[in-house]
Amino acid sequence: MTTRAELLAELKASYATPRPRVRGLARLNPSLGFYARVAATVLRCAEFGREGRLSLAIWGEYSGRILRAFEACGVPVIIENLEVFNQFEGPCVIIGNHMSTTETFLPPYLMLPYRHITFVVKQALIDYPVFKHVMRATDPIVVGRSDPRRDLRTVIDGGAERLQRGISVIIFPQRTRAVAFRPEEFNSIGVKLARAAGVPVIPLAVKTDAWSQGKRLKDFGPLYPDRPVHMALGEPMEVTGNGKAQNDAVIAFIQNKLAEWAVWDARWCAARG
Repeated sequence: MTTRAELLAELKASYATPRPRVRGLARLNPSLGFYARVAATVLRCAEFGREGRLSLAIWGEYSGRILRAFEACGVPVIIENLEVFNQFEGPCVIIGNHMSTTETFLPPYLMLPYRHITFVVKQALIDYPVFKHVMRATDPIVVGRSDPRRDLRTVIDGGAERLQRGISVIIFPQRTRAVAFRPEEFNSIGVKLARAAGVPVIPLAVKTDAWSQGKRLKDFGPLYPDRPVHMALGEPMEVTGNGKAQNDAVIAFIQNKLAEWAVWDARWCAARG
């Protein structure tokens, strides 16, 4: 049987949780244990944001606490190819699929050591109770999602301004979070921003359904420890022509990683037994 170490070596992970150790309340109920840790982390981080004291270092530190909350509740976290940032200098546009709240929480801890980052976010996240103080303090680009033309202009103008200041932009082009990746719902707004600003594109694939969507409250579904959290960065691409080739390449990267992880996760669960 393939061991955990051998499985992790196959992915050439930049960061990996080799053997999650369940602690505290999570031993009895992983979901309750997880949300207790997340709530405490967000409340404290929001306090820094509300007081105007949320530095990049603090943002990264509290993002790391969310990562450790997954691990403390039995969810392994595997991150691939963070080293891609060492291949080029300057800012970039990071374009990924959107599966859960996880990919809003973890990138600061993972990417801030390499790049100053911010997000393109919808207005609802800026108005979200408590968490709004974190997001507002991170200089995001805010879109309404009701007027595509206005949103495109907001992303191009706001993104170009931040990229010019050396801030890389993370964008999730799907209209909403979804476990199933549908390429037809993946628009090209990220590639258009990169082309307008003259910066490279980095694909980002995520599989974060361990933090599932709730039936009544979308952000508070059950936590599934048997579903590893995966994130993988692709190679940088310069945008040429109308950018269709690069957008297609981002989509293909995400599809390929999701297919690979589906097989890998089954083997990981078998190795756990």
